[in-house]
Amino acid sequence: MPKDQIEEKLRWIKPIIDGRLNVDQVIQVCPFSRRTLFNWLKKYELGGKLELVNQSTRPKTSPNTTNETLVERIIDLHCENQVGALKIKWLLESEGIHLGLSTIQRILGKHGLVKPKRKTNQHKYKLKKVTQPGELVEIDIKYGINFGFGRWWYQYTALDVASRWRFLLGFHNMENNLTINFMDRLCQQTLSLFQIKAIKTDNGSVFTNRLNGLKQDFTYRPHALDEWCNFHDITHYLISPGCPTQNGCIERSHRTDQECFYNHLTARPPSLDDYNYQLRLWNNCYNELPHCGLKGLSPNQYLAQYC
Repeated sequence: MPKDQIEEKLRWIKPIIDGRLNVDQVIQVCPFSRRTLFNWLKKYELGGKLELVNQSTRPKTSPNTTNETLVERIIDLHCENQVGALKIKWLLESEGIHLGLSTIQRILGKHGLVKPKRKTNQHKYKLKKVTQPGELVEIDIKYGINFGFGRWWYQYTALDVASRWRFLLGFHNMENNLTINFMDRLCQQTLSLFQIKAIKTDNGSVFTNRLNGLKQDFTYRPHALDEWCNFHDITHYLISPGCPTQNGCIERSHRTDQECFYNHLTARPPSLDDYNYQLRLWNNCYNELPHCGLKGLSPNQYLAQYC
């Protein structure tokens, strides 16, 4: 039995080369076609048995190959904004460049920039879609700058579920009076954009007394945020304890903050004012980025269309 492809081909053309048989005689028992035998004979005459090795049929050039400059631009957009193929496609279209989604995915995969696919839950509970800005605003706090020994600067975040528009503010602590200060600043920012009708928070002590404010008569002490909401005619929703996915929009935005802002800080801000300045610059950039939940629109574009 032949050991490799060269021996297999020589097995059929060697009798023809030696003159013991002709092509017509070999073709009667050979499983290959006459054209294949003549092709092998021609290769053998040109370069010997080494020419009988199968060569790749892949074309060396292609007229549809993506320009190297465009490939570098795709990689730069991914590294600068930490976004996937769909958002890169939208960013390129804003620059007047139209490229297929599968092409961008292939380029990212070729350079090892595609994240492994995560397993998703088989059963998903679909909530009512919020389309009106201000109908529901999620509020949460993220650990921002670490000073060691349990000391942090904290990032207060408000996200409008309909438009994904956000407002960020940094504080030196997490306290009830700081929460009220943040809500007042939020209302000032949204005065010309939309009216807040409801907010949703977790069960932290700076948002509610649900877990630590039970009195002896089994009633809850009124929380400062609840009193503030009652005064401004705003409904306050609480998520279930231990279920951060119910505040999924703002939790996902905090992941973007970590990947695109905090991981790229080269030095700790010298003061709280400087920290808030950098947060404001980053948040302005975030509100201008295309969002998958908005089908390619940025939060500011969504608000502009709504108004």
